[in-house]
Amino acid sequence: MIHAEERELGQMTYVYAGPEKIIMDYTEIGEELKGQGAGKKLVDAGADFAREKGIKIPPLCPFAKARMTKNREAYADVLV
Repeated sequence: MIHAEERELGQMTYVYAGPEKIIMDYTEIGEELKGQGAGKKLVDAGADFAREKGIKIPPLCPFAKARMTKNREAYADVLV
């Protein structure tokens, strides 16, 4: 989640799909952050989490899927 002044400005959600995968299923960015790379930061944070845990990500969220497949080399180690 992205917070400012106790307001939620963005979020990405995921669910575990067994012990070795998380499914990124939703990304939302508030209007005031759109076009500023906030969505990329959320996807990157999810990828970093997966790296730390040694798990993979099949992204179902359209934004996360587009980001990860367009930049496959940056996410190759976690992308399913």
